[in-house]
Amino acid sequence: MNIQELLGIALGAILVNNFIFSQFLGICPFMGVSKSTDTATGMGLAVTFVMGLASAVCWPINRFILTSETLFPDGKNLAFMQTIVFILVIASLVQFIEMFLQKAMPSLYTALGVYLPLITTNCAVLGVVLQNTQSDYGFVSSLVYGVTGGLGFLLAIYLFAAVREKLEFAEVPKSFEGFPIALVTAGLLALCFGGFSGLSVFG
Repeated sequence: MNIQELLGIALGAILVNNFIFSQFLGICPFMGVSKSTDTATGMGLAVTFVMGLASAVCWPINRFILTSETLFPDGKNLAFMQTIVFILVIASLVQFIEMFLQKAMPSLYTALGVYLPLITTNCAVLGVVLQNTQSDYGFVSSLVYGVTGGLGFLLAIYLFAAVREKLEFAEVPKSFEGFPIALVTAGLLALCFGGFSGLSVFG
């Protein structure tokens, strides 16, 4: 796969098919950990790391074990086990990150709270590895899609958190205070990203 195709995958994952604003995956941490840019950045980086690493680990597992033509020459493979295996891999990676943050960055670990282990069930993380298999991406393409998909998540949650910080000092109608205005903001950001839907990367 050439550089142009990889660039197309990257721009697609970050802008055109953003996991938050276009595919509506990973909404739980997006809404829960976006009250400040610091925690949003921490969550975004953690998700990016898990997405990239999960893509790198799940691809060879799927290629050489679950759907291996060598192990299953008759065509009857273990593809039906993909979801379960991928969730186990993601859970292991999240556990590793949780232990690392608890030791190295206790303040960020506390700020992320329950949303850190929820990365295990973050449908965006599972979605990226499943889409890698459905799109029949090679290893490099899968890795690029995983990392840039995470960067798209980071961009979305950071922009949302930056706006929410400003909204704390804004005068809004009483009925829109708190969570309602956050939902309106998320909808407006989704409309903005919707403008990338017709983007042609190379003309």
